[in-house]
Amino acid sequence: MAYKKRHITSWLFLLPAGVIYLSVVIVPVFYSLFISFFKWNGISHLEFAGFSNFINLFRDPIFRKAISNNLIWIVLSLFGTMTSSLGLAVILNKNFFGRTFFRGFFYFPAVIAGIAVALIWRWIYNPNYGFINQTLALIGVNYQQSWISSPAASLYAIFIAALWQSIGQPMIFFLAGLQTVPEEVLEAAIIDGASNTRRFFVITIPMMKETFVIVIANLIVGAMKVFDVIMGLTAGGPNDATQMMSTYMYSQTFRYNNVGYGTAIAVLMVIFMMVVIVPYIRFTAGKE
Repeated sequence: MAYKKRHITSWLFLLPAGVIYLSVVIVPVFYSLFISFFKWNGISHLEFAGFSNFINLFRDPIFRKAISNNLIWIVLSLFGTMTSSLGLAVILNKNFFGRTFFRGFFYFPAVIAGIAVALIWRWIYNPNYGFINQTLALIGVNYQQSWISSPAASLYAIFIAALWQSIGQPMIFFLAGLQTVPEEVLEAAIIDGASNTRRFFVITIPMMKETFVIVIANLIVGAMKVFDVIMGLTAGGPNDATQMMSTYMYSQTFRYNNVGYGTAIAVLMVIFMMVVIVPYIRFTAGKE
């Protein structure tokens, strides 16, 4: 009887969180999946469309461009953000005066709202009096660039702004991972004559496997749903050069009132993330 009472009490404690999770996560997910099979402007009656929203998406050149940009962002994140954050973590893991300050200094941009980052970098990229063009002119370099107005350069310019903000979090993860590597293992490698580079690639990195799983998974998910810095700087322009699946979803849903079409983009985003992330984590973590 006492066990049954404790069992019921446990469920009662879980009930509030379960209701909130059900109402703000589970129900909206299934409702979005439902809406994606209809043509709807958010006001009039639902018109069943079957799979036509999904079929039309893959015929849509802008959506294909958005997928391409998301894939480019993933590659840039894995090679740029992860490499930079790992390098910073290695440096800041050493004992030197002021390392705590520099850890906070490099992590600080991660706590700034994405839209605020976009506003900061909009001023930096300003073609007339922005920091970059003014600095180039000051040192005598005659190269004035409209960084976020150029279809060729805008995506990479936005990534630099995002890199400035996003480098802090993986850096903290890598710092935590580096501090879990046993000192005695590294000391044994030194005695055996292993160089710094060999110790890093043969001992340190393999022993940080779980950290890399977390960082890579977070970077891929972040690259798939990147939104605020894009909207704040270019809103997907110029000429859809920086369009992402998230920004295209927003445009279709809230600007053009194609709610069913926009929701279909959201469903595909979730599917793409699951297709990439779940097998990766299962493989790297050695789970069946």
